[in-house]
Amino acid sequence: MSHLIESVTVEIDAPAAFVWDVLLDYPNYPQWNPYTVSVSTTLAIDSPIDLTLPKPDGSEGTWVSREYIREVVPPRLLRYDTGDTFPGLLGTRDQVITPLGSERCSYRTFETFTGKYADAVHAAQGAWVKKGFDAVAHALRERVAELLKMTWT
Repeated sequence: MSHLIESVTVEIDAPAAFVWDVLLDYPNYPQWNPYTVSVSTTLAIDSPIDLTLPKPDGSEGTWVSREYIREVVPPRLLRYDTGDTFPGLLGTRDQVITPLGSERCSYRTFETFTGKYADAVHAAQGAWVKKGFDAVAHALRERVAELLKMTWT
């Protein structure tokens, strides 16, 4: 069984390459990203990407999800997955930037859960993941607008 969780698609008034740079500016995530508090990775294929996230139950604190970089296609696609971190579950996440011209693009992210525990994980955390993905999409658009405004003033 598989389950797809997809964010809203946001349109951003900036070139895809600029949005890509903001998306991969991990040291500044605490300033704008409400779902992924921090990220540690080299972005090398098959290397770890450690995502620090708020706890799904809303309690204080964070937890780290170790995943593995699978594709890096600037400025369009970042894909990583959980590998064998959680036996019986594979989560594959795509962050996609689509150019809509030279000065505009869209962003969306989605994750596909597969494996024998996909149903249980989707039931337990699907709404939380969807809410987090939507929050990132909106926050990314706002962050890009803020950075562009600072550049022009």
